[in-house]
Amino acid sequence: MLLTNATLATMDGAPAYGLVEQGAVAIAEGRIAWAGPEADLPAEFRDRDTLDLEGRVVTPALVDCHTHVVHGGNRAREFEMRLEGASYEEVARAGGGIVSTVSATRAASEVELLAGAIARVDAMIAEGVATLEIKSGYGLDIDTELKMLRVARAVASQRPVRVRTSYLGAHATPPEYKGRPDAYIDEVCIPGLEAAHAAGLADAVDGFCEGIAFSPEQIARVFDKAKSLGIPVKLHAEQLSNLGGAQLAAGYGALSADHLEYANEQDAEAMARSGTVAVILPGAYYTLRETTAPPIAAFRAHGVPMAVATDCNPGSSPMASLLLSMNMACTLFRMTPEEALAGVTVNAARALGLEDSGRIRPGLRADLAIWDIEHPAELAYRIGFNPLWKRIFGGTV
Repeated sequence: MLLTNATLATMDGAPAYGLVEQGAVAIAEGRIAWAGPEADLPAEFRDRDTLDLEGRVVTPALVDCHTHVVHGGNRAREFEMRLEGASYEEVARAGGGIVSTVSATRAASEVELLAGAIARVDAMIAEGVATLEIKSGYGLDIDTELKMLRVARAVASQRPVRVRTSYLGAHATPPEYKGRPDAYIDEVCIPGLEAAHAAGLADAVDGFCEGIAFSPEQIARVFDKAKSLGIPVKLHAEQLSNLGGAQLAAGYGALSADHLEYANEQDAEAMARSGTVAVILPGAYYTLRETTAPPIAAFRAHGVPMAVATDCNPGSSPMASLLLSMNMACTLFRMTPEEALAGVTVNAARALGLEDSGRIRPGLRADLAIWDIEHPAELAYRIGFNPLWKRIFGGTV
């Protein structure tokens, strides 16, 4: 296939957006074979099925690098409670929050969980997403954690989308282990990780380092096990307070540290040294009505790559729109539209450890999004508007 008469936002270096006017992309065997100015197109690529894009913008297909799309039930009532004045921590300590979703997820069958997840994933695909991460973490027992990861794998068999899974056993302490978080780590979380690894279900290991969840010392034990199994790690860090999670993640060479509202300059320095991606999640900030924003200027100053994701989950970010996340990242956190687009392409792929996605470059996967727009800044500019014209997944329109 040959795409012609396009504006390419390659996200592969200068100038801004890696922009190529009057560009073309040649695709062969699911990969990008050539990309650049149409005037420079090699003769070997000219005799192909051609799609004239009539000046439309082509970007890498989008990557949502932090989601919880597999879950049972919803938490609309807690949304009402927060509007009535309850804080996220107060809701959690009253038995709501993550634990309320645990009950619904344990009770749901794999068929039910898959049907719910597919509905959310379809909304993402419709906005140009080709790769997404899906976490466990609403089981908090070994059987349900594995059930969630099997469902996450099944999403990729049901839809044209690539799924990376994260084992999030260290998400919260379940009711049966209330007051005994260390016992939960030893008896459920770590054995569950071993089982997920043995079944080939975990591409990464995640945790929630927070006062309402687990301490850095407890997370470190999980990360030590992950390291011994050769599984990369990532971490929910500094969302509600600063407990040292970002520093912990950096110390383990984590793929990413996510949320980061309470991160500081020292955290940014540590993440820059380790190459850890800062995953910015404006949906949770918005839903929880937070007032402390992540230190975007510090990440920018220290060269920390910034990704943007939906954090799609039933409690703190019931949002399935990556385009809206981009707008929020710009409006709430003053990220630039170019940073936002890099955040859902090249940097999001990096946050998942993927080197074959997120840019338009020969040799990479032909996962592309074609937009009915004039300039890539429009993707972060509009609200509630989806300009996707076509999506290409593995070379297939």
